[in-house]
Amino acid sequence: MPGQEIISTEPATGAVLWRQRTGDVDTEVAHARASWAGWAARPLTYRIEALRRFANVVRQKADAFADVIARETGKPLWESRSEVESVIGKVDISVAAYSQRTGQQRIDAPMNVRLALRHKPHGVLAVLGPYNFPAHLPNGHIVPALLAGNAVVFKPSEKTPASGAFLVECFHAAGIPEGCVRLLPGGPDEGKALAGHPDIDGLLFTGSANTGIALNRMFATRPEKILALEMGGNNPILVWDTPDIYSAAILVLQSAFTTAGQRCTAARRLIVDQKLFDPLMTELNKLIGRLIIGEPHADPAPFMGPVIDNDTADMLTESFLALSTRGGRPLRHMERPIDGRPFLTPGVIDMTDASEKPDVELFGPILQVFRAASFDDAITEANNTRYGLSASLVSQDPQLYDRFWANIRAGIVNWNRPTNGASSSAPFGGVGWSGNHRPSAYYAADYCAYPVVSSESDHARASIGIGLHDA
Repeated sequence: MPGQEIISTEPATGAVLWRQRTGDVDTEVAHARASWAGWAARPLTYRIEALRRFANVVRQKADAFADVIARETGKPLWESRSEVESVIGKVDISVAAYSQRTGQQRIDAPMNVRLALRHKPHGVLAVLGPYNFPAHLPNGHIVPALLAGNAVVFKPSEKTPASGAFLVECFHAAGIPEGCVRLLPGGPDEGKALAGHPDIDGLLFTGSANTGIALNRMFATRPEKILALEMGGNNPILVWDTPDIYSAAILVLQSAFTTAGQRCTAARRLIVDQKLFDPLMTELNKLIGRLIIGEPHADPAPFMGPVIDNDTADMLTESFLALSTRGGRPLRHMERPIDGRPFLTPGVIDMTDASEKPDVELFGPILQVFRAASFDDAITEANNTRYGLSASLVSQDPQLYDRFWANIRAGIVNWNRPTNGASSSAPFGGVGWSGNHRPSAYYAADYCAYPVVSSESDHARASIGIGLHDA
C-alpha cells in the first residue's frame, strides 16, 4: 500500500542498502498517460538519440551501477559489470531490431495504389522486473518500448528496488522525459494493482510461472491489452557420447551454478548416458569443490555469491531434503557455510530412481541428475516438463544434435554450450510454462508496437462496374 516502506538489504552482509516509501499506482500511471503522446509524436531519430544518451550515461556511471547491483543481488562484481555492459549494448541492438522487425515499408499495389506498413506504439506499458538481473532484464523491455514511442511504468522486484531506481535515474539523466519512465517502488500489492490498472495498454513481465499464469488469467478478458510473459524453465542439459569429460563437467557447472543457479536458463536437470555417469560425476564433484563462494567484492573473485535472501535459502534447503525423501540420492549435499546469511554450496542429487519427480523450477544451485540407457530415453526425460525455455546437448556427434534439435521442446537449443548466456541479438523465449509466445530480446520490438497497414492513393478515383441499374 502507498506509504509503506520498501527496504533493500545486501544478501551477503545484511546491511541496509536502500529504503523508500511505496509508490502510488494511480499517480504513476497518470503521469505516464499524460506524457506518452508527446513522446510518441517525436521523430524516431529523436528517440534513438535520446536512448543513445542513456547508454552514455550508463557508461559513465558503470562502476557505481555495477556496485549497486552486486551489493543488492549478492552476485559477484565481475558478473554485475557484465550486466551493466548488457544494459549499454541493448540500445544499439534495439535500434537494429526496430528497423528490421517494425520499420516502415512501402508495397506496390495495382492501379497506382500504395500499401504502407507502419507501426504504432501501444501507449502506456507496465514493466514488472525480476531480482536476478534487476537492470538488464527490465531494460530489455523498457528500451524497445521507449524506442517504439511508449511510456513505461516500471515496478522493480521488491527485493532489488535500488537497482531499478538507479536504472530509471539514468533514463532521466539522459533527458528522457520523467513522465515517460516512471518508477513504482512496491511489493506484490503494487504489482497486482499495476497489472490490473485500466489505464495501461499492456504488461511486459519477467518472473515465475505461477505469477505469469495469474497474469495470463487476469488479461484473459482484456484482449485489447498486450501481454508478454517470460517465465523461466526446468531446463535440461544432456551429456552423451563425448570423450572430453572435463569440458562436459565445466559446461554442466556453468549451466547449473552461474549466478548461484538464479537464472531462468539455468540447468535444473542433468541427463547423462549411464556409461558416462561415474566419470562425469567425479569431474563435476572436483570442480564444485574448487568453487569460490563469497561476497561480491571478495578477492580472489568468487564464482558465485549468495542467493537473494534467507527465505529463499531456507526454501532451497528444504526442497533438497524433500527430493531426498522422494527417493533422490544426494551426490553432493547442499550446505549453508555462513550462519545467518543466504550462502549455499551447490547441491547435486540423483533422481533416476525417485518415486516422484516434481516438475518445478528450483531457483537456486540445485542440480537433479538422471541416468539414461538410450538417447531416446534421454530426450523423453528432457521433455518431461511443462516448461520449455532452454536445453543443451554436450556431444561430439552431429547426428545426435540433429535428433536433439528436432525433438526437444525448447525455445533455446544449444550444442556444446551452456544452457544459459543467451545473446540479446537473438530472440529469447520458450514454450509451455516458459512464456506465451512473445519472445523478448531481439524480438521485443514485436510486442512494443503494432502494425498498421494503409492503402493509399494520391487522388480519389472510384467506379462501380457491376450491380447498378442503367442511369
